Amino acid sequence: MFKRLSLSAAFIAAATAPAFAHLDPTEHGSLMAGVSHPLSGADHVLAMVAVGLWASQIGGRALFAVPAAFVTTMAVGFLLAVSGIGLPFVEPAVLASVIGLGLLVATAVRLPVAASAAIVGLFALFHGHAHGGELGAAGAVQFGLGFLVSTALLHAAGVGLGISLSRMGTITTRLLGAATALGGAALVFG
Repeated sequence: MFKRLSLSAAFIAAATAPAFAHLDPTEHGSLMAGVSHPLSGADHVLAMVAVGLWASQIGGRALFAVPAAFVTTMAVGFLLAVSGIGLPFVEPAVLASVIGLGLLVATAVRLPVAASAAIVGLFALFHGHAHGGELGAAGAVQFGLGFLVSTALLHAAGVGLGISLSRMGTITTRLLGAATALGGAALVFG
């Protein structure tokens, strides 16, 4: 049991290592800058892993549909941003997503897959818009593809972690959800 937990903790720590934070697109390329971008902020990492954890709690079609809804809608938010179409309260919504997704995992909320996908999709719209607003010198297509891939991998890590932890019961996953919500609150007030 502890071997699995320590392996999972090591994986998460490696996935969030700050060494990849905000790569310079002129030096590393726009694709790698996009891949690294979601890993550069705790708000993005916590929310994206929580999506995977929640999908693993729901199970069935949600294992794919919930993360896919996030990635797809995040792409829409990104396109809105690079097209110059603003959204109100982007940063507060991103922070609210961390708290909200953490609470969904902590309380093990089970909704129909479509409703779960709609909830994560709403949060993803703001995450995508935030990424689009931080494009900088990167090429939009390559940067966008990079952060979509990175996001999908963070979701997969959350799903894998959730499935692994479910073999030991539900409490550990729920505690991770609570820690995610608390982490989001700390980002708000920190």
